Amino acid sequence: LMMSLTPSRGCLLDLPWEDILVPHILCHLPLQQLLSLQRVSKLFQSLIQLYLANMRCFDSSQIGPPIPRAAFINLLKDNEVLQQLALQNCSDWLTDGELLPVIRQNHHLHHIQLKGCAQLSRHALVAISLSCPSLRRLSLAHCEWVDSLSLRSLADHCKALEAVDLTACRQLKDEAICYLVQKCSRLKSLSLAVNANVGDVAVEEIAKCCPELEHLDLTGCLRVKNDSIRVLAEYCPKLRSLKVKHCHNVAESSLSILRSRGVELDVEPPLQRALVLLQDVVGFAPFINLQI
Repeated sequence: LMMSLTPSRGCLLDLPWEDILVPHILCHLPLQQLLSLQRVSKLFQSLIQLYLANMRCFDSSQIGPPIPRAAFINLLKDNEVLQQLALQNCSDWLTDGELLPVIRQNHHLHHIQLKGCAQLSRHALVAISLSCPSLRRLSLAHCEWVDSLSLRSLADHCKALEAVDLTACRQLKDEAICYLVQKCSRLKSLSLAVNANVGDVAVEEIAKCCPELEHLDLTGCLRVKNDSIRVLAEYCPKLRSLKVKHCHNVAESSLSILRSRGVELDVEPPLQRALVLLQDVVGFAPFINLQI
């Protein structure tokens, strides 16, 4: 197609906005560049506003530096069709006041990332559970405001959940985790890392309720012991990776069962671990005939 490059012709903007520009052209441009286009003209500003209103995925990290509060509110004020929302770069200012309106007007969200958003409250999680029935992936890592009541609300309303990250959600205890997995049996990935309140009771319930489980992170869960790991091996045939580093009560006697099945573990076998330590001491790894 021969198209004039003369600015007065505005050939790009002559294309159908909703049928061509928004779904087939603008979607391939980085969000930061799209926002810069708004400064070209009022017509471009209208086009980008239309794109933002129909955007399916919003990732604050694509904008570069931490996005200002006012910009965030303006960007999503007209959008009611979001499917993915990632706000890990907004932790300095994001509160319920900014997040709840976005959650309440977007009922098709299936992936939400709130890692490190420490200024939110339990009301944010309740709003998510009530507004997003199709939610499949949720990251609440390092959100210490998550408590048992808000997690129960999530479990009651979002039963299609497949991946949940509760790393360092230190208010949560075994009872809350048990309730979650009883209601959300489709879970394939779960992180309970850095939570000293989680123990064998929760891990055994996870094993018995989540037969589709593929990834489990128990890093730093000091109360987890060998018995629950054996139950995990028995009830979770699809398990592909398990993290138990710094779980001092978990030994090779239980891990070897999973290791023999090819499950990826973040803890080395005892002999290999000993060789690494020896190498650190003497500066080289000695040859050892393992067949002796």
